[in-house]
Amino acid sequence: TKIELAPDSSTEIVFFLGETANKEEALALIKRYRAADLDAVFKEATGLWDEILGTVQVKTPDRAMDLLLNRWLLYQTLVCRIWARAAFYQASGAYGFRDQLQDVMALSVSKSQITREHLLRAAARQFVEGDVQHWWLPPLGQGVRTRISDDRLWLPFVTAQYIEVTGDVGALDELIPFLDGAVLKPDEQESFFQPAVSAKTGTLFEHCARALETSLAVGAHGLPLIGAGDWNDGMNRVGVGGKGESIWLGWFLHAALSRFAPLADGRGEKTLSENWRQHAAKIGAALERDGWDGAWYRRAYFDDGTPLGSHGDAECRIDSIAQSWAVISGAAEKSHAATAMAAVNEQLVSRDDELVMLFTPPFNQTPLDPGYIKRYPPGIRENGGQYTHAAAWSVIAFALLGDGDKAGELFSILNPINHARTRAEIFRYKVEPYVVSADVYTESSHVGRGGWTWYTGSAGWMYRAGLESILGFRLKGTKLLIDPCIPKSWPGFEIAFQYHSAKYEIAVTNPRNVSRGVLSLSLDGDYLHPGVAQIPLSDDGAIHKVEIILG
Repeated sequence: TKIELAPDSSTEIVFFLGETANKEEALALIKRYRAADLDAVFKEATGLWDEILGTVQVKTPDRAMDLLLNRWLLYQTLVCRIWARAAFYQASGAYGFRDQLQDVMALSVSKSQITREHLLRAAARQFVEGDVQHWWLPPLGQGVRTRISDDRLWLPFVTAQYIEVTGDVGALDELIPFLDGAVLKPDEQESFFQPAVSAKTGTLFEHCARALETSLAVGAHGLPLIGAGDWNDGMNRVGVGGKGESIWLGWFLHAALSRFAPLADGRGEKTLSENWRQHAAKIGAALERDGWDGAWYRRAYFDDGTPLGSHGDAECRIDSIAQSWAVISGAAEKSHAATAMAAVNEQLVSRDDELVMLFTPPFNQTPLDPGYIKRYPPGIRENGGQYTHAAAWSVIAFALLGDGDKAGELFSILNPINHARTRAEIFRYKVEPYVVSADVYTESSHVGRGGWTWYTGSAGWMYRAGLESILGFRLKGTKLLIDPCIPKSWPGFEIAFQYHSAKYEIAVTNPRNVSRGVLSLSLDGDYLHPGVAQIPLSDDGAIHKVEIILG
């Protein structure tokens, strides 16, 4: 195409990029858009993104945090994790059972329909026996059946979170079929096949209940069996004999049982809820009895009873997720939880290199066989590198403990923008500074180099860590809870929240330089009781002013 411009003239060039099944469809699309009002088409597209990404907008003293929270983290979560399910490092298009369930929690406020749809989609990948496909390929549903222990628990955990945010209790009554397929043989750890859709159906509540009921088996220490790996798939041989136990899974199971039990109460399922609470209490006692190592919590027990993540271990002496979830679950003894996170701060946060490690030291020479995690070089990915997903949990844990300084500091360390501020940092980090990287290397010759970007659940968890844990923004149905835990040096921050037709402009000031504590709260000039710090929301088309003073 040749374009000639006369002096002082201009023209506009529109490029059309797309994909179709054949040439005829491509030509039809081009013809359609050549005839369209392209300004209107573009406005419609940007309007859709503004609706999703602009629901919550923040303004804090940390400009880099604002850039991530206001658009980029949700964008990464939605387009890469939920829609494409592909990126430069992974292009399968598969759904991971635990993976996308965690992702959609970040969308519960701005696009709750996506969260609801995925809850039902995931529930449909559960076998009648209660276990689930670890991952599956649409549209036919081929996937892998495994003995991984935490997958199914994410269904009740995320369902409880979705209902807390939206108040949509009716989702529990949605009917969803189960899957039928060959059960794993005693010597099988996994099997790839295409299951059949069972004639048996159950409500979402029944799917969640079955997931919990099939997760209650414990080992010699009274802790949940790790199976073929828990959240860390690479630890797939810790319990290969069927007796290994996971301390992290204990905290997570406790959280899932405790948060789903009230939903059973609401449906009159008192026997189930009571059994779940009793089991959670037993797990909590076992975690303190056999999980506590003196200064932090162990990570697991091998089949033969050998502990992993203990002070005497030469490798994987301390693992962050067992400490963070001790806090997140709310089940740990308070002094132990604080001591454990102090150990995380001391041993796993490298301020000189701006890294937050998953565990230390990496696996290398140990005669123990934790699994394929040892195939990674020391300091790469899960093997002792920064695994950002887990590091975001540490941010949440420090905020829950009321330590806004550490929560803010760790968020800043994880923020990719802060790894590309100078030319030297760019050449060290080597990956995009506008999306979260799954991992950052701690290996000596590559310290600070970013690894797997875009396709990582870290994006959704960092969004929640920043918005919910640090800024304290939590939607609960028709009420908004603001309970910040910010760095003491912050003078305050602002949040603009689009609630249906209404807009809430929230200003938080911090005159006494505290991290946490609401001193006063007002809505449109009317004083509200600060002890609860809950703001009633109205879909009335108005602009509402919320003023909060910390102290």
